[in-house]
Amino acid sequence: MKSSVRWAIGLVVVGLLASAGWRAFSNQQHKKQAMAASSTPLELPIQIAANEVLELRPLQLSLSVPVNGTVQALHSAVVKAYVAGELRGLEVREGDNVKKGQVLARIDATEATARWRQAQQQADASRGQLAIAQRNQDNNAALVQKGFISTTALATSQANLDTARANLAAAQSAADAAHKAVTDSVITSPMDGQIAQRFVQSGERVGVEAKIVEIVNTAQLEIQAQLAPADSVQVQVGQAAQLQVPGAADGLPPVQAKVVRINPSAQTGSRTVAAYLAVAPFNNDSSQPTLQLRPGLFLQGNIITGNASQLAAPLSAVRTDKPQPYLQLIRQGQVAPASVSPDRSDEMAARPVLRVVHQSLELGSQSAYQGATWVQLLKGVQAGDQILLGTAGGLREGTAVEVQPKAQPAAAPVAAEAGGR
Repeated sequence: MKSSVRWAIGLVVVGLLASAGWRAFSNQQHKKQAMAASSTPLELPIQIAANEVLELRPLQLSLSVPVNGTVQALHSAVVKAYVAGELRGLEVREGDNVKKGQVLARIDATEATARWRQAQQQADASRGQLAIAQRNQDNNAALVQKGFISTTALATSQANLDTARANLAAAQSAADAAHKAVTDSVITSPMDGQIAQRFVQSGERVGVEAKIVEIVNTAQLEIQAQLAPADSVQVQVGQAAQLQVPGAADGLPPVQAKVVRINPSAQTGSRTVAAYLAVAPFNNDSSQPTLQLRPGLFLQGNIITGNASQLAAPLSAVRTDKPQPYLQLIRQGQVAPASVSPDRSDEMAARPVLRVVHQSLELGSQSAYQGATWVQLLKGVQAGDQILLGTAGGLREGTAVEVQPKAQPAAAPVAAEAGGR
């Protein structure tokens, strides 16, 4: 009896010691977990505004190719000097309007006038020689009929007459050439337009073919654009284009143009193809701001080649800090248990966590949509994916984010009852 009691007491003591040891071990483990949780920073999701998240969906966008070009006048001319001499009376300046036939300047024609007088006098002398030869021919013809002279003498006088006629014609041609030199000393405008450049000043001595002024007619303008080889196969005559001056004010409407000509051959070396776009007439409504085009301005824009339903995203959302362009997608993820405090583990586990995923893309053509540039997404994403817009900035892949709900419109105030208080 005493032996069984001792055994029972021993078992109770062993159980008590084991229970105490288990409690001590559990407390030690809880302390270690608490210390680990306190030393590990909590993962707090980054707050993202609702307007910084876009759900991808097919859009009806215009297919276009980028283009840049230079404005040039359809009609322009460089006025040159046709005779050498001192330039006088050049008063027009850049921006002045000129008319066709208007005298722009004169070149000192003293020498040309003297040569013209000399040529005229030589022509008069030749005319006198012709008259003498004609009288001799008439006299010899009468004498031959009477038999006083031979036909040989008549043939000689006829040859002298022909020579006198040729000499007169040559002298008259020389006089006409000298007169043209005098006429060319007066420089006139070949067309209506404005002075674009002035190359010389009054008083300078200019040579033959020296540039005097350049005149452009701004009534008809066109844009010469260089197309990349891959884009040139999509552009056709008659397609519309929208262009703008880089850095122009946002309120200015784009320049409307249309492809009217395409160069049949590509340029050697660059392989680019020149396309010529006619500028549409401007609206004269003074209430609307308009862009004043001038020859030489540089424009950028797009040529619209068609329309199609396609998956697209704003170009500002596409990031290029990696070898391949990518979008920042947000997808459902999990919370790491070690990064959540024990008192919030149940709360975080019950709430879905969104994480940033960097998705590589294959891009297509660019289009204008809602006042911004959008780019076609060929591969890498699908409809329904949520992406971060460019305003959200760059986030590391795997970063936890939380999208804030959209702000609800404020409730309309209750109308006061009729009659008031």
